[in-house]
Amino acid sequence: MDYNPAHTAVVILNWNGLRFLQQFLPSVVANSGNAEIIVADNASTDGSVVFLQQHFPQVRLILHSENFGFCEGYNKALQQVDAKYYVLLNSDVEVPPGWTEPIIELMEQDTSIAVCQPKILSQQHPGFFEYAGAGGGMLDVLGYPFCRGRLFETLEEDLGQYNDVQEVFWATGACMFVRAEVFHGLGGLEPAFFAHMEEIDFCWRAKNVGFKVMYNGHSRVYHVGGGTLHKSNPRKTYLNFRNGLALLYKNTPTKELISSIMLRVLLDWVAALRMIFAGQHKDARAVLDAHTDLLRNSAYWRRRRREQQPKGSFPQQSGVYDGSIVWKYFIQQKRVVQDL
Repeated sequence: MDYNPAHTAVVILNWNGLRFLQQFLPSVVANSGNAEIIVADNASTDGSVVFLQQHFPQVRLILHSENFGFCEGYNKALQQVDAKYYVLLNSDVEVPPGWTEPIIELMEQDTSIAVCQPKILSQQHPGFFEYAGAGGGMLDVLGYPFCRGRLFETLEEDLGQYNDVQEVFWATGACMFVRAEVFHGLGGLEPAFFAHMEEIDFCWRAKNVGFKVMYNGHSRVYHVGGGTLHKSNPRKTYLNFRNGLALLYKNTPTKELISSIMLRVLLDWVAALRMIFAGQHKDARAVLDAHTDLLRNSAYWRRRRREQQPKGSFPQQSGVYDGSIVWKYFIQQKRVVQDL
């Protein structure tokens, strides 16, 4: 199906990512057809803006006055972008020719699709899936995210097992195609998250009002991952645990809320104990800080829950695994999605 690529805007949010812009922006400019390429800069201090002005004058620049983080950085930028489809693309992603067409064509065919992602492969090891998104995102019954092609730290080799088009629960923020009217209609990304799991929250809200979230394995990109915060950084631990619990609280239907939250808190503390025994004391403290922050700002999260109360029953959502991924992975030693 033909479409007008001018209706697509590829928007890269940058914060001190000069090395990634130098390495990967050329592929985005060369391989994105007539899509508008935009870099929204979160007040970088590493020369990113000067580099873009000198070497990529065809790329539109949106300059923020401060580092607003991933969520508000995109919210503020996309308020200034007129397009039918947005592509939220990390700066550390390499794209091949023809990467946008299969996804835009799919979304043009079905207006109920709000969000879609391509296959996410490792830029360093192209034969394997990459952690952030892999073959499409899923949740278990306790709200733990995982991906087709990635369970916790175990990454599958790409053998064509996910060369499909499949409805999933969430699409990765590393390369997320989103219908612009839905993005703005849902109020954009959750600003209090700052970064991490904001795409899961957005996709959950989209599904709660009847939209689909899709994965299209006919398109692929290559992601470095961990470009801003490495997975070993306690700040990332804090954001993941805080946002993971807030995500569950915001979106879980009332009848399942108490049991889900209680079990999730218990498992969080089990994880913190494992960190202590492994000598990761800063990460364990980050879990405590995450829970403390949620309690301190409970009024805000109660208000957000009221504003975004989900419809329907969470277990019936497409892309939800009716079991515990923690149990399957750590106790039963399951390492690939097909074995769940």
